[in-house]
Amino acid sequence: MMADHGELCDGQDATYCMNGGTCYKISSMNTLSCVCDDNYKGSRCEQFQLFSISTTAGQAGLIAAVVIVSLLSLVVLAIVIYYICNITMWTRLWALYQKKNQQQYWRVKPRV
Repeated sequence: MMADHGELCDGQDATYCMNGGTCYKISSMNTLSCVCDDNYKGSRCEQFQLFSISTTAGQAGLIAAVVIVSLLSLVVLAIVIYYICNITMWTRLWALYQKKNQQQYWRVKPRV
């Protein structure tokens, strides 16, 4: 590992890498380099990398597409249920209205 990254940093340079990354000094370029843990990336291990189940971008895109289609389906289903309930309610109200009006205007009252 030393051959790939140079010598381990010492003293003040050891704090160059963030989030538990290992610092190496590359003497041929007079610069510092970091080897990050699995959860971090960046030149100084400063960026947290979110966990992902998929290993390829295609699988991640497929998962995102399935989630989006599922959410859209739920929204459409909620709208359909709302309109069915709304139509049912108005149908019942209309039937009650007609029944009430029919009783008042068309019913013949008996003579006394």
